[in-house]
Amino acid sequence: MATITLKGNEIHTAGDIPVVGGKAPDFQLTNGDLQEVSVADFAGKKKLLNIFPSIDTPVCAISTKKFNDYAREHEDTVMLMISADLPFAQKRFCADEGLENVQTLSTMRAPVFAKNYGVELVDGPLRGLTARAVVVLDENNTVLYSELVPEIAQEPDYEAALKALG
Repeated sequence: MATITLKGNEIHTAGDIPVVGGKAPDFQLTNGDLQEVSVADFAGKKKLLNIFPSIDTPVCAISTKKFNDYAREHEDTVMLMISADLPFAQKRFCADEGLENVQTLSTMRAPVFAKNYGVELVDGPLRGLTARAVVVLDENNTVLYSELVPEIAQEPDYEAALKALG
């Protein structure tokens, strides 16, 4: 359990964010075609997991756009944008914004993902959604970088996350 804030108000998460040097928990999330995907589906690639409450909020949208821009020049990395939004909303957002270099994944069928990754919000107005976090994995799913953003309304540390990718 961690304590973070939402617009200065204290809220809490369940579980523990993956630690650097550890193996990432597997997951089963839903993609834009309503297919289940796991971390194994991205074998052989570095992975950046950008986890956030909803793609339809300003900070979540900004982070998705920034990671999309980075992905254009780094084909060895898959950028996974993860939220509880329905795949239809995620797909619409990316189409409207012209984002073709990120992959959106929904926790709609797998709420356990949030607990396994230490980002499940257990109280406050966003209870049941995910906190803002970035987890970077190498090709073998070893955690290279892990950040639970201390204030949900704040952007993640892009520089540190991208530096971890090498």
